[in-house]
Amino acid sequence: MRILLVEDDPLLGDGLTIGLRQSGFAVDWLKDGHSADLALQSEHFDLLVLDLGLPKMTGMEALQRARSRGNTLPVLVLTARDATGDKIAGLDAGADDYLVKPIDLDELSARIRALLRRSAGRAAPVLSVGQISLDPAAHLVTLEGKPVDLAGREFALLQLLLENAGRVLSRSQIEQSLYGWRDEPDSNALEVHIHHLRKKLGSERIRTLRGVGYMVPK
Repeated sequence: MRILLVEDDPLLGDGLTIGLRQSGFAVDWLKDGHSADLALQSEHFDLLVLDLGLPKMTGMEALQRARSRGNTLPVLVLTARDATGDKIAGLDAGADDYLVKPIDLDELSARIRALLRRSAGRAAPVLSVGQISLDPAAHLVTLEGKPVDLAGREFALLQLLLENAGRVLSRSQIEQSLYGWRDEPDSNALEVHIHHLRKKLGSERIRTLRGVGYMVPK
């Protein structure tokens, strides 16, 4: 899942970027509200982690502008402002969750997983399709109850396919969710990951629609 992090504190931004990537997320980090506003108009992200006290454009204004354009991505606000009025203002402006600094990375990751789960219309924390189960929090995949060892990108790809079970995802849609700006996937990287997943899970569990994309049948 691809996250846009907007945080002007270099130490905090760097730490969050590293930590979230270690948790399996693709993270793009920006340091001002104006850049975030432009990125949200031109790029696909699965979730926005947004500081409010930003240069060039406040986080609140960037949030309001995104919502006015009809952007429905989940937004988690990070801020040092802990007054109830500030929280209410952020939530009323369109934020889905609010976390006050200093931040615990485990809690942030859990809140992100919860927001992504709700935005996908799921209530259960574990994804189950057929005989495959995937637990994002434990980073665990099982097939017929037995654990399956997956590399980080394979896990992220499988999670994306399971969350969209029954729906065909194009190469572009998949790559937009799996790779950030700093990632440059090889031309055949997606095919390699699909091949590895089929070897581990069974070729019939991931279908290819030539010229269209890939899907996991329900």
